[in-house]
Amino acid sequence: MALRSESDTCTYAELDHLVDRLTGVLADAGVRKGDRVVVLMGNSIEMVAILLAINRMGSIAVPVNFRLVADEVRYVFVDCGAVALVTDTERAEVVGVVRNSLGESIPCLVHRARPATESTAAGREGGAHPDRAGRGAQWLDQALARCKTPPVEADVGSDATAFIMYTSGTTGHPKGAMLTHDNLYWQAFNYMVAARFVDEDAITMISVPIFHIAAIGGIVPTLTLGATCLIMPSGAFDAGHLIDVVEEQEVTDMFLVPTQWQAVCALPGLLERRFKLRSIGWGASPTTEGILRDMARCFPGTTIVALFGQTEMAPVTCALRGEDSLRKMGSVGTPVASVDIRVVDDAMNDVPDGAVGEIVYRGPNLMRGYWNDAAATEDAFRGGWFHSGDLVRKDADGFIYVVDRKKDMIVSGGENVYCAEVEQILADHEMVLEASVVGCPHPKWGETPVAYLVPVDPNRPPESAEVLLWCRERMAVFKCPTRAFVVPELPRNASGKVVKGELRADVERRRAASGD
Repeated sequence: MALRSESDTCTYAELDHLVDRLTGVLADAGVRKGDRVVVLMGNSIEMVAILLAINRMGSIAVPVNFRLVADEVRYVFVDCGAVALVTDTERAEVVGVVRNSLGESIPCLVHRARPATESTAAGREGGAHPDRAGRGAQWLDQALARCKTPPVEADVGSDATAFIMYTSGTTGHPKGAMLTHDNLYWQAFNYMVAARFVDEDAITMISVPIFHIAAIGGIVPTLTLGATCLIMPSGAFDAGHLIDVVEEQEVTDMFLVPTQWQAVCALPGLLERRFKLRSIGWGASPTTEGILRDMARCFPGTTIVALFGQTEMAPVTCALRGEDSLRKMGSVGTPVASVDIRVVDDAMNDVPDGAVGEIVYRGPNLMRGYWNDAAATEDAFRGGWFHSGDLVRKDADGFIYVVDRKKDMIVSGGENVYCAEVEQILADHEMVLEASVVGCPHPKWGETPVAYLVPVDPNRPPESAEVLLWCRERMAVFKCPTRAFVVPELPRNASGKVVKGELRADVERRRAASGD
């Protein structure tokens, strides 16, 4: 079985046939080799097939975050010079706004999920019509049924671009990382080695959104191995339901972000479950020792793998394998097989073991560059290495410890404050579930740390003054937050990372309101 959802299955033969037919539909829509096709969809078997079809015909897939508003989708469409859009009923109205602003002649295919039974078809359709995506949009299933165009399979070099993956745009407009077929091949190789993913009977759960590189990075090795991808639907994370599915579908391998593992490990009765899990992975954001210990306790005998990297690296660069997960707790591991690393200062000098520097990369899974952005590409590759923007320490055994994002580091009174370090300490407070730290302008020190705290018990939130006093007993005074705000949750993007730009904006609003 190639692909599986909670309600549907697709064998490798069926997937191959569907991909062939989709290439014909895309060709009818005017898509040719080298063209870009924007895909704005929630997770589904069909979305995987569409991405494969775009690549099979030598075109470039541009999966887009389905949480973006119309102006943001329009920016991506225009920036990459796309010639067509593929969407689904839930995202159709956003696409309609985009097409209306650009001209409705842009070809658009709209996928509609098959209803469970004929009796529920009308309810599932909800009066939907492809014209919600703008005039001339077509239902994908109808286009498949009437397509007479033979399958299209292009001769594509391994160094040709397969995907343009747009970064989150935390420092301005998002940039499109061009990932080649070779990049994806080496990602598959790295993943198989790092996670010891070698069994054809494996069932990999894909619960992160497919538009994200973490999902692509899991789907490609699974299909390369001839194993099965279990595609979970998009939507709010439900730890209880997810674990039910893991047990019922006999999932062997899964990846979640730390906050999701935290919710899973809080579920009662995990040790009584009959799981088939072999490996559980985490990444996309830092975690705490407490969460790692909970994972080891709740899933005994299961290999825990930390995966670290970024979109531009397709994405894995370092992995912490199961046998080292407790011995080197807090580390993201060592470089994967195909990646060369250095830890350097601003002048590209290697820093000694234990010192903080930026991790830079080389390797065959490194992107070609940023689409349509020569200046950003040149800056990212300065000195002949790709600059990750991650500040790390390397120990004497070669294990990497992430300290902070370079752009998130706070300089207070001439001292470097690493937000991740402060956040780890705050998360150890018994009344704090999670914490995030950002810089706040200060007339004397330049900037000082400000903490945002999510309480363990919303009905018993921690007192800000007490937490700040608690911090002063555990870290140097220049690292201590000067203010702390209790919030119900932290803003996150689709990959689970905290959107610190929103917290910085909140700091500015609070400063303006208080007259500071």
